[in-house]
Amino acid sequence: MKHVIEKMKMKDIHSVQQVATESWHHTYKDIIPLDVQNNFLRAAYSTDMLKKRMEESKLWVALVETKVVGFANFTPVNEKGDSELLAIYLLPEYQGKGIGTALFEKGSRHVKKVIVHVERENQSGMSFYRTQGFSVTDEFDEDFDGHLLQTVQMTLQIK
Repeated sequence: MKHVIEKMKMKDIHSVQQVATESWHHTYKDIIPLDVQNNFLRAAYSTDMLKKRMEESKLWVALVETKVVGFANFTPVNEKGDSELLAIYLLPEYQGKGIGTALFEKGSRHVKKVIVHVERENQSGMSFYRTQGFSVTDEFDEDFDGHLLQTVQMTLQIK
């Protein structure tokens, strides 16, 4: 599928919010209660928070024609070139078409190591990260707005 990866712009904020909401509801429907998802989405993807993320981290969007169909958010964690992948989400109908891999490759181009946290029951996420070459480096339980998550930390050494 023909797509373009580019740096997120202010005009993309509403589209990124829509992608986040739709992909979260699809991915976590049987894992995280809907009210917990919505509380998180309201806080993490508010317009102000996305503006802050655009200033402090790297946000990439995937476009098919002119429609934002996915995004990735990488943030540096130290001076050595390590980065955390905070988010990589695609609209469900665009998953499995190479767009997530293209987003990941764009965001990880200039980093040495990428760390990601994924819910253990998020099988599509776990599979995607394994395909990219990530390995499990830690597992822990996490209180997520009153809901217990089983979080898996995965790491990929690039350089």
